[in-house]
Amino acid sequence: MKIGIIIATNEPEVVWNAFRFGLISLTSNHTVKVFLINKGVEVEDINDKKYNIKEQITSFIENKGQILACGTCLKSREKEGSSVCPISTMKDLLKLVEDSDKLLTFG
Repeated sequence: MKIGIIIATNEPEVVWNAFRFGLISLTSNHTVKVFLINKGVEVEDINDKKYNIKEQITSFIENKGQILACGTCLKSREKEGSSVCPISTMKDLLKLVEDSDKLLTFG
């Protein structure tokens, strides 16, 4: 199954759980793509003692999960894309929605 996940928040527990779900989906032989939008593009900057988001993101990528980030949202925060959050567009989000068998939103 192709699973699309949209993360629109920088709230640590929500982001942590979104990537946990993505990781368990990958290890259950599903294809998973995450699109970061709104405050979601700030996931790399989250430092939380209780929720180790960086660890979840690293595991997600190591298990062949793909992350895309809204370029306009990054630009409005004076941020650039990165290996974790490559710059993407609304066309990429539309393609993710069209290609996904199931779509979840967090945030």
